[in-house]
Amino acid sequence: MALIPTHRPRRNRKSEVIRNMVQETTLSVHDFIYPVFLIEGENKTIEVTSMPGIQRFTADRLLDEIGACVDLGIKSFAPFPSIDDRLKDRLAQESHNPDGLYTRTIAQIKKAFPDVVIMSDVAMDPYSSDGHDGIVDPDSGEILNDATLEVLGQMALAQARAGADIIGPSDMMDGRVAWIRDVLDRNAFSHVSIMSYTAKYASAFYGPFRDALGSAPKKGDKKSYQMNPANRREALRELVLDEQEGADMVMIKPALSYLDVIREVRNHTQLPVTAYNVSGEYAMVKAAAQNGWVDGERTMMEVLMSIKRAGADAILTYFAKEAAAVLRRG
Repeated sequence: MALIPTHRPRRNRKSEVIRNMVQETTLSVHDFIYPVFLIEGENKTIEVTSMPGIQRFTADRLLDEIGACVDLGIKSFAPFPSIDDRLKDRLAQESHNPDGLYTRTIAQIKKAFPDVVIMSDVAMDPYSSDGHDGIVDPDSGEILNDATLEVLGQMALAQARAGADIIGPSDMMDGRVAWIRDVLDRNAFSHVSIMSYTAKYASAFYGPFRDALGSAPKKGDKKSYQMNPANRREALRELVLDEQEGADMVMIKPALSYLDVIREVRNHTQLPVTAYNVSGEYAMVKAAAQNGWVDGERTMMEVLMSIKRAGADAILTYFAKEAAAVLRRG
């Protein structure tokens, strides 16, 4: 006669009430930071074809979108600008123009919605004629780390002056957190937070994002400054440096293929850990759902839950608005 099981884990799964009672990880609308795309002009939206359901907005239409998101409970936003090629140069001077599209729109958002949180992006690539996150040496093609820090500091300061609540350096230059912290503090912005892209990998999952902004490198790749996808321990070295340099929060990007890195970082820091559920991860789910291969809504929520379960305190995700509606329905 077969032994009758003594331990029956299924008893904790036998009803929805019990399953909810013992659920270890929960998702909330407060977990989401919504990345949004910004374009110049008035009263326009342009679909991002590689990201079904995602639009690029002029500032006036973006305010409408933010209002709709606030009604769903989303209170944190990360705008990314699509800059006209005529404004780009190798030193990304438009990135710290106080009257430029990005800074001007941040100020408009904060005026219309003073209680929302704006996380800005500090990197040269949307403004660079080279499409890189740093200054490119015209002779060698090398990305010049220390010269880039000056530009990043000017960019962060312009964004803080416009009203950004959190500065998000996504460039992966060495020493940029300390540099930006010093610039902010010396200019009376000690209250502005830094969410460092601590482990940003040289990933293939960024393609739709670069399509949306037209920010792909004109030559070469980003492997000399973004991290090797094969490395996990290196993320802990970057974490230690970011903590020492004054980061308030740390981020892992991408998220879904780097859940082990999120967990590793979570286990080694007391700082809040965020993760970026990037454009390629979003596009894969949407494409599979459109083809009827997966249940799009359930897959979306499972992806977000997996990122939270891995240890993320907050998630930058293009699913934010859709997921907030699902959570509201219960």
